[in-house]
Amino acid sequence: MLMPDGTVPLHLDHALRLTGQREPRVCVLNTAVGDDPRSALTLYDRLAGSPARVRHLSLFPMPNVTDPEDLLLSQDAIFVGGGSVANMVAVWRVHGLDVIVRKAWQAGIVLAGSSAGGICWFEGGTTDSFGRELRAFTDGLGLLAGSYCPHYDSEPGRRPLYHRLIADGTLPGGIACDDGAAAHFTDDTLTEVIADRPTARAYRVEPGVTETPLPPRFLGEG
Repeated sequence: MLMPDGTVPLHLDHALRLTGQREPRVCVLNTAVGDDPRSALTLYDRLAGSPARVRHLSLFPMPNVTDPEDLLLSQDAIFVGGGSVANMVAVWRVHGLDVIVRKAWQAGIVLAGSSAGGICWFEGGTTDSFGRELRAFTDGLGLLAGSYCPHYDSEPGRRPLYHRLIADGTLPGGIACDDGAAAHFTDDTLTEVIADRPTARAYRVEPGVTETPLPPRFLGEG
């Protein structure tokens, strides 16, 4: 759903509500685009009219804070933007963020993200990190079992590739989401699928290949 400037995107608003805090502390990570400052500024602008207290963590050319662990573990929510999931996870591991975000998850901090920021929590997924031709990414953080495929409806190559990678065992079965749909997990259990547009869909895809629809709850209702 296209949101007007100054409006909190529905998915992000949902994540902030999950914190249970009136003024949630949220840290934005845009490692996947090399910490392009424009990406961070976009989120600051989006959240300017909300009660959220926003910070960001940059790792390029060096961390912008002395203690990234202290910053991240002091948040109510962490939001990870899209871009290259392969580059992002590699840089995170160099700086120990793979361990830190696992601590955050275990501490009950809400972890959210889009595209690369969705794939990273799983074992792997489909990505354009290695070039224009979509390929498998198999080096995810593994907080959540299985794989994840974003952009299921908007990029024609995603669906057939995801089916093929699951069928040949390159990727384990997992969840695929159209643009606008997202999977909400509590700990490591799928709680529900949410969507910011009525037509967005999600599916559980298993070896076989079987595709089971996961009916979403439209966040725009009410």
